Amino acid sequence: MAKKLNVNPNRMELSRLKTRQKVAKRGHKLLKDKQDALIKAFLEKARGLKDLRESIERELEECYRSFLLARAQTFPAMLEQALMISGTGLTLRMSKKNIMSVIVPVFEVEEGEASLNYGLGTTTGNLDVALEKFSRLLPKLVSLAAEEKALRLMAVEIERTRRRVNALEHVLIPSFQETIRYITMKLDEQERATLSRLMRIKEIVRSH
Repeated sequence: MAKKLNVNPNRMELSRLKTRQKVAKRGHKLLKDKQDALIKAFLEKARGLKDLRESIERELEECYRSFLLARAQTFPAMLEQALMISGTGLTLRMSKKNIMSVIVPVFEVEEGEASLNYGLGTTTGNLDVALEKFSRLLPKLVSLAAEEKALRLMAVEIERTRRRVNALEHVLIPSFQETIRYITMKLDEQERATLSRLMRIKEIVRSH
């Protein structure tokens, strides 16, 4: 049963509570609509993210396969030295995007010119292929990380909105309704009591 608010049972309080109830119902509808839209956007993004992750995992598996083949054909010391001095410059730019009032990160990766600084005579072509594959995959990994972060932020906002909807639906609005019913009953009782007193006074006046 809803808990009655501790207020004075008068007409001014009744009018104020009816206004608050109206605002609470409007807010509940808006939050419910927002929750439904967030869930729909979340599910769409989750499906897209699943496909992206599966695609990247397949590419990553291919990258590791090429690297394992290169490692098997190269002396460990030479491989370690080649990996220490090889590299490609990357520029990472971050911006933000608003999805249903949820601020999510957006990353843009600009890849510099690939540079293989190790000696080609001491390594195999498989290492070149493996590093090139890893280099192509890196922007996709950054994009995947941004999408997963956005999905987590949306999940947090959905949970926060759900708690607000439940609080309005099961606590605040029923409390308003119960208090309005209580005040209305009290005012009716007061009105009946006043009417009874008036009738009694009228009878006394008539008898004299």
